[in-house]
Amino acid sequence: MRLSIKAKLGTLVVTSVFITTGLLLVALRTETELRFITVFSMIATLLITQFVAHGLTAPLDEMSTVAKSISHGDYTRRVIGSDRRDELGDLAATINRMADDLEAENQHRKALIANVSHELRTPIAALRAVLENVVDGVTAADQEMMLTALRQTERLGRLTETLLDLSRLDNGVVPLRANRFEVWPYLSGVLKEANLAASQRRPGAGVSGSVQHTRTDVHLHLDVSPPELTAHADAERLHQVVANLIDNAVKHSPPHGRVTVRARRGPGPGPESLELEIQDEGPGIPEQERHKVFERFNRGTVPSPHGPGSDGGTGLGLAIARWAVDLHGGDIGVAESARGCLIRVTLPGALRSRG
Repeated sequence: MRLSIKAKLGTLVVTSVFITTGLLLVALRTETELRFITVFSMIATLLITQFVAHGLTAPLDEMSTVAKSISHGDYTRRVIGSDRRDELGDLAATINRMADDLEAENQHRKALIANVSHELRTPIAALRAVLENVVDGVTAADQEMMLTALRQTERLGRLTETLLDLSRLDNGVVPLRANRFEVWPYLSGVLKEANLAASQRRPGAGVSGSVQHTRTDVHLHLDVSPPELTAHADAERLHQVVANLIDNAVKHSPPHGRVTVRARRGPGPGPESLELEIQDEGPGIPEQERHKVFERFNRGTVPSPHGPGSDGGTGLGLAIARWAVDLHGGDIGVAESARGCLIRVTLPGALRSRG
């Protein structure tokens, strides 16, 4: 049974009145002197008030202590008494939830700094080694050496652009500009861009937001049904989704593998909802890891997951894909597949679009 603080204070007042009244009646019937009754009444009222006040102020003192600890960066302390059935219990539960959120955010921030530092350290160390060898005269500044330096510089550029995308994501400054478009020519252009980039780009080069793989042995196949299928979405954000999913599928494909991109009318309520599937022929994703593949900097634990020509990536592509899908109000996840990995994306169409 929930009893508010207001009800408790009211009960205190009523109890004090009853005690005083009862003692007065006793005095009248037993002819006890009034001053003794007054003293007894005051003592009883003060004891009850002290008991109730202690029950109300003790949790507040503890909350104040925990709040001061949180303000100094200690997110491990919690308020005892969150199971109380009054406003103080609600306040204690709120403070504990806030402490949990701040602790999780602090751990995420530390993990993000550690991961970013790790990602930056590798290309910076390689670039420094190349430049030191050139400066010390160990190797000549020939074309091959400069290409190596350029690859590492471009990798740094890709990571910086990706981190900027994540910064815009967290700050909520990326608008959604949804429009109607035909799916077949749109996806066909994305796949042609991927094939062209893979055949012309030097290993390690790339542009943020586009497919970055360099493998030419993987065949990209497009399947749109019906061919006149249309959709309502932000074409630029959807490009990020498809590009990152294709990039991920190609990296995990076996030599001379096949990546299939399917598009169908989606189950959403919108008249132009869309369902996309990207499937590869790689080792797949273990069921126990599927819930975290879209987390930042997650690369999975599949042995030798990356195909030839892959630098392993940054573990941010799928996180960006999930963000872009969430921006549309859609869903993305790993679906069951007899072979390889199947990632399914559903977009709701015009009715649920968050624009």
